Amino acid sequence: KELRGNNDMLVLTRPDIILAIHEQYLEAGADIIETNSFSGTTIAQADYAMEPFVHELNFEAAKLARQAADKWTTPDKPRLVAGAIGPTNKTLSISPDVNDPAFRAVTFDQMKDAFAEQVRALIEGGVDVLLIETIIDTLSAKAALLAAAEVDPDGEVPIILSATITDRSGRTLSGQTIDAFWVSVMHAKPLAVGINCALGAREMRPYLAELSRVATTFISCYPNAGLPNAFGQYDQHAPETGELVKDFATSGFVNIVGGCCGTTPDHIRAIAHEVAGVAARKIPTSDGRPSFKSAHTQFAGLEVLPIRPDSNFQMVGERTNVTGSARFRKLIKDGKFGEAVDVALDQVRGGANLIDVNMDEGLLDSEQAMTHFLNLVATEPEIARLPIMIDSSKWSVLEAGLKCVQGKPVVNSISLKEGEADFLKKARRIQQFGAGVVVMAFDETGQADTVARKVEICKRAYTLLTTELDFDPTDIIFDPNILAIATGLDEHNEYAVNFIEACRQITAACPGVNFSGGVSNLSFSFRGNDVVREAIHSAFLYHAIKAGLTMGIVNAGQLVVYEDIPKDLLEHVEDIIFNRRPDATERMVQFAESVKGAGTKREVDLKWREATVEARLSHALVHGMLDFLEPDLEEARQTYARPLEIIEGPLMDGMKVVGDLFGAGKMFLPQVVKSARAMKKAVAHLMPYMEEEKARALKAGTVTRPQGKVLMATVKGDVHDIGKNIVGVVLGCNNYEVIDLGVMVPTDRILQTAIDEHVDMVGLSGLITPSLDEMVFVASEMERRGFKLPLLIGGATTSKQHTAVKIAPAYENATVHVLDASRAVDVVSTLLNPDRVADFDRQNRKTQGEIREQYASRARRPLLSYREARANGPKLDWTDVPAPSFIGRRFLDDEPLAEIAKYIDWTLFFSTWELKGSFPGILKHPQYGPAAAELYENAQELLGRIVESRLLKARGSYGFWPANSEGDDIILYTDETRAAELLRFNMLRQQESLPSGQPNRSLADFVAPRSSGVADYVGAFAVTAGLGADELVKRYEKQHDDYRAIMVKALADRLAEAFTEYLHARVRREWGYGANEVLTNDELIAEKYRGIRPAFGYPACPDHTEKIKLFDLLAAERVGIKLTESCAMTPAASVSGLYLSHPQARYFMLGRIGRDQLENYASRKAQPVDATARWLAEHLDDKEVVAQG
Repeated sequence: KELRGNNDMLVLTRPDIILAIHEQYLEAGADIIETNSFSGTTIAQADYAMEPFVHELNFEAAKLARQAADKWTTPDKPRLVAGAIGPTNKTLSISPDVNDPAFRAVTFDQMKDAFAEQVRALIEGGVDVLLIETIIDTLSAKAALLAAAEVDPDGEVPIILSATITDRSGRTLSGQTIDAFWVSVMHAKPLAVGINCALGAREMRPYLAELSRVATTFISCYPNAGLPNAFGQYDQHAPETGELVKDFATSGFVNIVGGCCGTTPDHIRAIAHEVAGVAARKIPTSDGRPSFKSAHTQFAGLEVLPIRPDSNFQMVGERTNVTGSARFRKLIKDGKFGEAVDVALDQVRGGANLIDVNMDEGLLDSEQAMTHFLNLVATEPEIARLPIMIDSSKWSVLEAGLKCVQGKPVVNSISLKEGEADFLKKARRIQQFGAGVVVMAFDETGQADTVARKVEICKRAYTLLTTELDFDPTDIIFDPNILAIATGLDEHNEYAVNFIEACRQITAACPGVNFSGGVSNLSFSFRGNDVVREAIHSAFLYHAIKAGLTMGIVNAGQLVVYEDIPKDLLEHVEDIIFNRRPDATERMVQFAESVKGAGTKREVDLKWREATVEARLSHALVHGMLDFLEPDLEEARQTYARPLEIIEGPLMDGMKVVGDLFGAGKMFLPQVVKSARAMKKAVAHLMPYMEEEKARALKAGTVTRPQGKVLMATVKGDVHDIGKNIVGVVLGCNNYEVIDLGVMVPTDRILQTAIDEHVDMVGLSGLITPSLDEMVFVASEMERRGFKLPLLIGGATTSKQHTAVKIAPAYENATVHVLDASRAVDVVSTLLNPDRVADFDRQNRKTQGEIREQYASRARRPLLSYREARANGPKLDWTDVPAPSFIGRRFLDDEPLAEIAKYIDWTLFFSTWELKGSFPGILKHPQYGPAAAELYENAQELLGRIVESRLLKARGSYGFWPANSEGDDIILYTDETRAAELLRFNMLRQQESLPSGQPNRSLADFVAPRSSGVADYVGAFAVTAGLGADELVKRYEKQHDDYRAIMVKALADRLAEAFTEYLHARVRREWGYGANEVLTNDELIAEKYRGIRPAFGYPACPDHTEKIKLFDLLAAERVGIKLTESCAMTPAASVSGLYLSHPQARYFMLGRIGRDQLENYASRKAQPVDATARWLAEHLDDKEVVAQG
């Protein structure tokens, strides 16, 4: 065959050239050179029919590199050889045939054997390290790692792993994120892990930063010389590459740097020069040394699933199991694998965190079925992002599954049934694949059913795994056997309570482990009665989770909320779970049989319909009317030669009127949004007729082009976007093209889109305080990348002061704070007007400079020492301390929206639409009245539809716990004995010197001190009215109805706040002190009641990270509320916080704190001071801000 392109063969045909190339790079300063063996496997060489030469090729490649390295080695600069192992031209996770997604061109074993031959020859040739590089598919890399382990079982030759991020999606070709890649390969204990190829250094930076953050070993990076040009060549010159790589080094991202495609000896020389003297990255471990034990459990599919001690219960979807689902079994036996994949998808959408796959059926070829199904699942990103639990009683099936999964799966299961040797052999193999393992409580004498036997077997297995194999305890999942109860056999009656107690004891004896079990086994006696079975499952989980159960194999879509189980059913269910009475089974069986089972119409003035079609269209747009829009457009199409003329003429005329009226303050935001809706619908109606005309008009230059292009985004970590959406609508009304990237947008995507779309400016939005820091980061990245675009800043927490003091100094170009939508058009038009922009920018910079000067020289209260502030805390009386009516957590599912709506604060609703004034007075305001009245009417109509059709769901979790304070911590106890702490909320204290007589407050002051001996209580809540909001918004956006889309979000926000008021009223009654309370809604809004409900992230307790504890306490994810990485709540229409009942409890502003309190607070939270400071930056004394960088 033609050998052109088979560059690896040059080590045999022209070794002189390869040796000379090695020496050029060594002369340029390289410490490590790679062997010329990137395609040195039988799989890759098969394209050239050169398979017989593979061993010789790799051996000679290693010898040549070794010869060059030895020649250039000196006592003070040793040179090393890395054996290059490329990914081959085939993958194990992607089908080469689009018509057969389960097909693979090569098997795992073939891939492993090919890599083994290469590894063996490279080691024989003398390499110092094995470099498994350009990893596009983690499963293929696992084959290489297993090959290395077989050839070099003692690990004498270290391994470096280097992944390739194929594009700006931030994923490998097979779909994994960079952190999921690390979790999937860390079991191999690589000397270093890194990124190479595909991208240049500039594009690679965000992914390298993320890998550096998560990886607990050394980091390598060798980018291409930029991106290839149209001819496949690289244009980035050596000095530029050197500077970009230096940025990696000075940012603390890397330990090993170099170059990949397009990097010449000059590039290596430039890199070596730039990084000389720069300190290497510090590994983020306690001692700065590599570590391959996780601080918490981590599994991975395409994305990471972290399971921390404070994580919620993890549901393992059970329906992809031929032994447990008749439907799934039939689909598999009938060969309908595509439909079987839909079953997995249903489990994902039902809330499963892992997917259990079992193919154990007597008439199936289980190994083949497991392989085929998992190969199909790998092609479905929505499913493949989750970790897979490979489930079988046959080892051959388990191993077949391991050879199909690229992430970090879980093997279910192994046991001591066949003795210790067999157990350790299988566990070692699982460890080599980088998987977690479920260990059954089963030994040589049989299955454990008593507590003592369960604990004994699990302790024995734990000792074997951790001492003999150094197995990471966080990768161990014990299944102490969930067995059927209420079977009629007395010996089965203790099975549920035995499992629960065993979890408690094993947790104490085996630190770090998780627990799982097949929950549906428990209710097997009641098969056919889903009501009873679901109640049994939910009640059992409620108690088992408290005892340590981490995860369970359940039907993710069929779990009833514990609090929703009818009390009579719950009593019978818990009788059999806890074996509380001798006749529990008989009573349950008997009980199970019983549970099988026109207004006044307003006159409308239609005189405007008598006008011309142009006037009618303009009128419709100005008034946001849709009723006659389509017939009027059709009439206009008969009059105008081109549809485009309708847009340029009457429609744009109408929008100009809208813009003029809005700018003059004669039209208000809700009306503008309605006008925009009418305009969008008109354009959408004309679009099918416009395509040809548009092309001709663009060519002729007669189309009305946008005045400018504005990119808008809510920054990473934040989910709030109502204000941003309104600004986008207003700008669109004024003929600006708006590119809205939505919410939670990473910096790199914002900036790359700005480049790709050639926008004229960038607008950033955010609501929560961590977003302020993210905006500073975006501004600094814009500066670092040399942007010249104006930067607009907006959102509820932003301010002119913060923009001037923190954001503008990070970016050299125009940085403007936009107060609200009414100012946006003027700011944007000025920035894009060459005659006005210079004066505007000059004045903006002058104003921001003055703000910075005022901020620097402002008169500020001095800080007390933290000790002095503590001593000046309020002295409170503790004689009136009510006890709540229950202890623990309760869930609220689908609370009545009609009742909640009665608590809405309509004043804040109007404020969202920039109509300032108190409700109901605003409805008769001389200026805003008509607009407010129309908005209120439309809101009531939409709210009625939402309530009647149940378009949104109100769900929540709340409860009460025994509590006391200790210092500035609020301690919650597990029960009324107050012997065991459940958790601590860490609070902060005002530290500024206050006027005489005023105390320095902390929220902990309002909970009785532990030393007082008073038994106090604290409540907590998390509620949402946003479930369903995204779907409803998308429906209206699809209909080009921005008005209703924005109104849905605004109403959802108000309903969420109303829900908190509604629930707080209930809480006060249940706590006893509000039993006789009679307050109007206005009095509730004015907080004319006892107690407060502070929310984390707000002035008295500004640290958002305390929400993590709160969400675990409340199991908030069970009601659909989650936290982003910045601790913003999703859905956005959600509220959470604490309930404090003391009569003198009040809200306050924390203000500035000093270094002494910062260090104390960080110590109480058991986290580094620097990490704590980032969340409290707005509250640190200036000196501390400088100290923290």
